[in-house]
Amino acid sequence: MIGYLYLLVAIISEVVATNLLKATDGFSKLLPSVECLAAYVVCFYTLSKAIKYMPLNVAYAMWGAIGIILITFFSVIYWKEPINTPTIIGIGFIVIGTILVNVFGTGH
Repeated sequence: MIGYLYLLVAIISEVVATNLLKATDGFSKLLPSVECLAAYVVCFYTLSKAIKYMPLNVAYAMWGAIGIILITFFSVIYWKEPINTPTIIGIGFIVIGTILVNVFGTGH
C-alpha cells in the first residue's frame, strides 16, 4: 500500500512539473524553472521509493499512463491546446495497455 502512496505523489509531482515546464518558457523564467526542477526531483525520488514496494513495470506503466492522461487533460483545459480523435484513441490504447500490464504482468 505504501508503494501506491509513493506512486501517487510521483504522478502528482510529475504532472505539476510538466505543466510548469511549459510555464518556464524554455527555462527563461527563474521561478517556474526552479519550481519545475523541484517537482521533478520529488517525482523521481518518490518513483524510486515506489519501485521498492512494487514491480517496476507496474509502477512505470501506471506513472506514465496516468501522467499522460492528466497532462492531456490540463493541456486542453488550462493551456487551451486542441485535442483530436486520434489523440483520444491513443489515450484509450494507453489505458488498455496499462490495464494489461497490471492484470497480467509477471509482477503479480
